Amino acid sequence: MLTSTLLATTAATTPLQWSPAVGAIMIFCNILAIAFGKSTIQYPNAEPSVPASNFFGGFGLPAILATTSFGHILGVGVILGLHSLGRL
Repeated sequence: MLTSTLLATTAATTPLQWSPAVGAIMIFCNILAIAFGKSTIQYPNAEPSVPASNFFGGFGLPAILATTSFGHILGVGVILGLHSLGRL
């Protein structure tokens, strides 16, 4: 009974479909997060290092994971916010 009540209270929304605009927003948010991380991370080349770190802006593995994780969180927020406003 609790499950049916819980399912009945969820909002009926249209699902968000992937489009090139969604991909471009996610890429932009990741670039923005990497730029923010480049200027704020105190030790960007911390161990363990990645092969060919010059392709990754001199970042170590922790900095790469941190900035791209932040970029995805930022991107999801922007995409869902734009979707709820009806812009996507």
